Amino acid sequence: MATTVYGLKNCDTCKKALKWLDRFGIAHAFVDYRDNRQPPETLVAWAAKAGGWDALVNKSSTTWRQLPETRKSPGSEAEWKLLLKEYPQLIRRPVVVTDDGEMTQGFSDNGFKKRFGVGK
Repeated sequence: MATTVYGLKNCDTCKKALKWLDRFGIAHAFVDYRDNRQPPETLVAWAAKAGGWDALVNKSSTTWRQLPETRKSPGSEAEWKLLLKEYPQLIRRPVVVTDDGEMTQGFSDNGFKKRFGVGK
């Protein structure tokens, strides 16, 4: 199963997730979504799988806290896509996508063990 990890190369959580995948021998590719901005269709699909735009975005991040108040309540899908195009670091990370279409966010040892069926 092909696995792609989307995140930021300097993100500690992304680094932990990548080390975990290496430790369990799970082949994966890493995409830094600040360097390789994802198309709007991808962001829409991720938001749908995450449970909505609010679930996709890390609202406890420094970037979110520093946004002007007017940007913190996008009123449409177009506004969300524009916000995440400008600030991809707002996406809760890592985003892990497998070729079966499954998408999850974040990292935990137990969550990855369950997701990839290893280390039981």
